[in-house]
Amino acid sequence: MNTLFDKIWDRHVVQQVPDGPTQLYIDRLYCHEVTSPQAFDGMRARGLKCFRPDHIVCMPDHNTPTHDQDKPISDPVSKKQVDALERNAREFGLRHYGMMSPDNGIIHVVGPEKGLSLPGMTIVCGDSHTSTHGAVGAVAFGIGTSEVEMVMASQCILQQKPRSMRITINGELERGVTAKDVALYLMSQLTTSGATGYFVEYAGEVVRNLSMEGRLTLCNLSIEMGARGGFIAPDETTFAYLKGREFAPKGDEWNRAVAYWKTLRSDADAVFDKELTFSAKDIEPRITYGTNPGMGIGIAECIPSAVSEKESAGFMKSLAYMGFKPGEKLLGKTVDYVFLGACTNGRIEDFRAFASIVKGRKKAPNVVAWLVPGSWAVDRQIREEGLDKVLAEAGFQIRQPGCSACLAMNDDKVPSGKLCVSTSNRNFEGRQGPGARTILASPLVAAAAAVTGVITDPRSLL
Repeated sequence: MNTLFDKIWDRHVVQQVPDGPTQLYIDRLYCHEVTSPQAFDGMRARGLKCFRPDHIVCMPDHNTPTHDQDKPISDPVSKKQVDALERNAREFGLRHYGMMSPDNGIIHVVGPEKGLSLPGMTIVCGDSHTSTHGAVGAVAFGIGTSEVEMVMASQCILQQKPRSMRITINGELERGVTAKDVALYLMSQLTTSGATGYFVEYAGEVVRNLSMEGRLTLCNLSIEMGARGGFIAPDETTFAYLKGREFAPKGDEWNRAVAYWKTLRSDADAVFDKELTFSAKDIEPRITYGTNPGMGIGIAECIPSAVSEKESAGFMKSLAYMGFKPGEKLLGKTVDYVFLGACTNGRIEDFRAFASIVKGRKKAPNVVAWLVPGSWAVDRQIREEGLDKVLAEAGFQIRQPGCSACLAMNDDKVPSGKLCVSTSNRNFEGRQGPGARTILASPLVAAAAAVTGVITDPRSLL
């Protein structure tokens, strides 16, 4: 009667504090440059070493520029944070993939592609989008700085066990509909707080038929529904993706691992705290219109009105920031910037999708486009497959890996008032730069906007 979440969680319980939290063992801690400095300072102040340094991986990504990475970082704050991570990793004896390392990229892209994230693991990072790693069948979630220090010191964390939710999506997605559209649809149905307090297991035909890249995108956005995390039971798709990865088990160890991983699924009679079911036929390419990821519509739909008087003030404030009105259609709206990348959509499948739209076409002259691979491994694959040539012929340049325009922590900031169609995960006020206006979308929708200069249904270009 156990859910998959119960199976993984219970296997990692060290002790249950009476009337308190669970002491949970953590298999993998990822550290980036933004949330780790205070944790390292705390360790240093207490004279502590990392309890299991081989379980910790460090990588700068938020502050790294996406051009001239072979030169010193010009922004002093970004440089200070990136340099501090390198020093701390060296001092504490931790694995560190620095800028210009062939293994560098966004931590939530690199972890799965190197086989550092594996089924059945507990994985944490001082970043909310750690839920991405749930796509391999792991319990992965973001933590705060003090908790990062806790894991460094003990390889454990104190946590209240979340409730369990299963979201089942049945049917078959139509052409032009992607995992990003599925996630945006779920957010619009549940709102950004609808899964608060839950750990979500995704199931159903749609989920089973997603590639690993699609699953990573779906799990990445779990946090935007308020969930503690989201994950998918490992299957043959998972095993095929992980086999041969650098840190995946090898030989007989691989066979033993897969035998165990095949047990990682919810029992047929498992009881969830909440169950929701959706149909693929209700999902079309989607875009957001407001200032949270739950404010989304089908690409051909009109912006709705506030559903209640209680919501009206915040709703109208959001539309005022975006420069939109209730009842307005966004199709044909002029676009200034397009961003392909982030830990949400910076993988090889996303670049293939973007290239499939722009091939034989030209970038619209009014659009500034930032195409940013999620890792150097993705960059290499783009070039091996010749996608760089397709993109170059259409007038696009590929930048160097990093979080880029997902958030305004590096040089890639959208100017105030400009409208950006972005494949990232958040459209909060100022998220991509002070005054920037963000529409979240799939790589196909982003590509369609990039070549037409306006918001366009990608199905018309496929």
